[in-house]
Amino acid sequence: MKNVTRWLFFCGSLVFGLWTALFYVHFHFNQESKEPEIPKPAQGWSSKKAPHLTHASEPKPKQPIISDQFKKGKSPSLKSFLGLERWLSGEGICLQMCLWKHYPAQLPTASVVICFHNEELNALLRTVSSVVYLTPSYYLQEIILVDDMSKFDDLKAKLEHYLEIFRGRIKLIRTKKRKGLIQSRMIGASHASGDILVFLDSHCEVNNVWLQPLLYAISKDHRMVVTPIIDIIDNMTLEYKEAPIARGAFDWDLKFKWDPVYLYELDGPEGGSTPIRSPAMSGGVFAIHRHYFNALGQYDKGMAIWGGENVELSLRIWMCGGQLFIIPCSRVGRISKKYVPDDTLVMEASIWNHLRLVHVWLDEYKGKFFARKPSWKSMSYGNISEHLELRKRLGCKSFQWYLDTVFPERKPNYL
Repeated sequence: MKNVTRWLFFCGSLVFGLWTALFYVHFHFNQESKEPEIPKPAQGWSSKKAPHLTHASEPKPKQPIISDQFKKGKSPSLKSFLGLERWLSGEGICLQMCLWKHYPAQLPTASVVICFHNEELNALLRTVSSVVYLTPSYYLQEIILVDDMSKFDDLKAKLEHYLEIFRGRIKLIRTKKRKGLIQSRMIGASHASGDILVFLDSHCEVNNVWLQPLLYAISKDHRMVVTPIIDIIDNMTLEYKEAPIARGAFDWDLKFKWDPVYLYELDGPEGGSTPIRSPAMSGGVFAIHRHYFNALGQYDKGMAIWGGENVELSLRIWMCGGQLFIIPCSRVGRISKKYVPDDTLVMEASIWNHLRLVHVWLDEYKGKFFARKPSWKSMSYGNISEHLELRKRLGCKSFQWYLDTVFPERKPNYL
């Protein structure tokens, strides 16, 4: 009899508990359904999924503006409607070995310098947003935006309105006349207070754990200059595409290009996550110790607008005692714009800059360079005495040493 009573009591308790649980779940579900839904940021692109759009209340650009931007090789309609944030899933992008890496909490702080001139507003804001939300705050000293005399109305009061949500994290500097990328970056660097300068183009999106590998590499050697893997963001669709591991190089016209990495360089214990020696850098995204940047002479102050400054700085780093590496565990996406040479001033500046590079760094090879470009030989390139003195003061090695030691693949007989 006692066993029957106990069994009935047990069954009754079980039924009561089940009904109580069902009632709680029903009540909790109804309460949650009444709460306003929190909008989620746009997800990363994949082959099976279109992007979710945010900030849908933004007014659509007028058609004449869109047509004008397409003529300049841009796709403002999709850039505007994609939203200001999207999280990149990272699937297939980050190397498996990178996921197991741990970085010390005590790393140098970074000042991220972003210069822009007539950049599409949402592309710029996605660059800023990705840095803010995917960078631990204790590493990010500040973001410095340098507006190089932009003319677009969106980049005036509207930009400042959006930046209010990042109050205290961002410095906005506006130049009073057009300076060009080279001068603008030096202006931004002069306002920086972080240990490391990270120069970032204004149409990028960083990945999760993008900064720590760069800071860690420089913390081991303050004369090491590092760049991430530069992934590709399609200019028309904004699809994020993984780039292969490659090293920076240049041809004998001093035009930057990507060279393949030899398999034996990836055979070590770190595999594909091993830092890769790079003879040159593309220049769009790189990190350098702030004091070393100043000691190295910053950019060539005699150069104009942009063009050739990345190769010049790459030569100076290697020939004057530094190192240049690509860090595969750091990845940053960059919109691949098709440059339309509609400004003769930019073309002239690029020639001017390359001539300064040739006369300061190529030594006896400059004669062979002019054999390829004879029309450049009589062109002006300004006063380079200060830069020649800098090379002497830094005790820089010869261009022949660079070819023999850093870039033996670039054989002189190709000149």
